[in-house]
Amino acid sequence: WISSPPARRYAHRLRSIHDAILVGAGTVRHDDPELTVRLVKGKNPLRIVMDSRLGIPPQARVLQDQDRAPTIVATSRRAPRNRLKSLRQLGIETILVAETEEGKLSLPDLFRKLGQRGVTSVLVEGGAAVITSVLKERQADRLAVIVAPKLIGRGMEAVGDLGITSMSAALDLRHIKWRRLGADLLFTGEIAGTTG
Repeated sequence: WISSPPARRYAHRLRSIHDAILVGAGTVRHDDPELTVRLVKGKNPLRIVMDSRLGIPPQARVLQDQDRAPTIVATSRRAPRNRLKSLRQLGIETILVAETEEGKLSLPDLFRKLGQRGVTSVLVEGGAAVITSVLKERQADRLAVIVAPKLIGRGMEAVGDLGITSMSAALDLRHIKWRRLGADLLFTGEIAGTTG
């Protein structure tokens, strides 16, 4: 583990207080997360996976235990019909989301459709591509970052290129707070000027 037990409990508490949790298909393929609440008491969030081509494996943990923690897979009209059928046979709901000009799933369309279902809070847990898109499109209103006191050399990016080339265009954080979680530091702030 990179983060400390108190930091992991905090992450599970965040899951328990949000209506839904969002990850991309890459996170499901590489990490095979459950996306449930386990280290604290609380309800499981609705699990949302963004997967425009439906490439996640049918045995992924996020597709299991639908009675305990339901999953919705957000996909595009270009998703293979046989994979749509396979997911539906597993009891997984799919929703079609508009695509951007770059061929990515439209976050505003996804969030609008989730809002129509009564989902009012979404925890975006990863990976880097989804987090980058949410920040780049200014769809988040709060940020929580846990920093562990460990050096591993070249690691994985948590946030990719936001396309910001000047400090005047930088995402401004307000109401910033720092706190210790075991050996780790938790940094939280509200993102100014977002639509989230």
